[in-house]
Amino acid sequence: MLESVDRSRGLARPRYVHVLPPLQDPVRLPQSALHDARVPTLVVFEGWDGAGKSTVIQRLTERLDPRVFRHTPSAPPSELERRYHFLWRYQMRLPEDGQIGFFDHSWYGRVLVERVEKLTPRKQWKLAYDQINAFERWLADDGQVIVKFFLHISKREQKRRLRRMEEDPVEHWKVQKQDWRRNRRYDDWAEAAEDMLAKTHTSHAPWTVVAATDFRHLRHQVFETLVARMEEALARHQGAPQPALAQKRKSAALERARATAREAGLPLDEA
Repeated sequence: MLESVDRSRGLARPRYVHVLPPLQDPVRLPQSALHDARVPTLVVFEGWDGAGKSTVIQRLTERLDPRVFRHTPSAPPSELERRYHFLWRYQMRLPEDGQIGFFDHSWYGRVLVERVEKLTPRKQWKLAYDQINAFERWLADDGQVIVKFFLHISKREQKRRLRRMEEDPVEHWKVQKQDWRRNRRYDDWAEAAEDMLAKTHTSHAPWTVVAATDFRHLRHQVFETLVARMEEALARHQGAPQPALAQKRKSAALERARATAREAGLPLDEA
C-alpha cells in the first residue's frame, strides 16, 4: 500500500499561503466548541523518522489554548510502565473531556519498533492488533474523536534528511545511531507499517496516509483532515446538520480513508 502513495505530491507556495490560514483558525474554533461540549479528541502521528511529525504537531498547536491540549512525545516505557499491559501507559495520558491529545508515536510502537527490533515476542505483537482495535473501539464508544496519521517518505528522502540534520549544529543531537540502523532496515519497517495499516484501519479510527516529502502538502492535508473530523464530531454531538463546508471536508477526509482501505486491499470496517 505504501508503494502506491504518490510521495512526489506537493503544494506550490502561493496556493499554500492561500489555503492554510483559513484552516488554522478552524482548528482552534472546532477545538474550542468541542472543549465546551466536553468531547475529547485524540490525534495519533506515526511514520518514518524524519518525516516531520514533531514539526506538524508544533504547527497544529501554536494557535491552540495550551490549557486544552496535551502533547505526549515518544519515550521508552518506565520501569513502572513495563509492569503493566502495554496500553496502560497510554491510558494514563489520554486527553480529558474537552481536551485534544497529540501523540508523537503511540501504542502502535508495539507492532512497529517492538516487532522490528524484536523487543517483544512474535506471539505478543501479533495479538496486539486485536487489542489495539478493541482499545480504539472502546475510546470511540466513549465519545472520543480518533484521528490517525501515517507520514510517508522514501528511504532515500529519509537518508537525505538524517544527513542534513546530522550536519546542522542546532539539530545534530536528534540523529542517533539507531536512526541510521532503521534507515538501513527500511524494508523491514515498511512491512511492519503495511501490516499495521491493513489490520487497524477501521471506520471509527481510520488511518490517513500522508505523502510527507513536501512539507506544505503535509501540513495542508493534516490540517484539512483534522478540521473535517472535528467538525463532523461536533455536528454529531450537537445533532445538527453539517454546514456545507464541513460536509465538503468530511467527504474529502472520508474519501482519503476509503482510499487507504482500498490500497490495503480491505473494505472499510463499518462496525
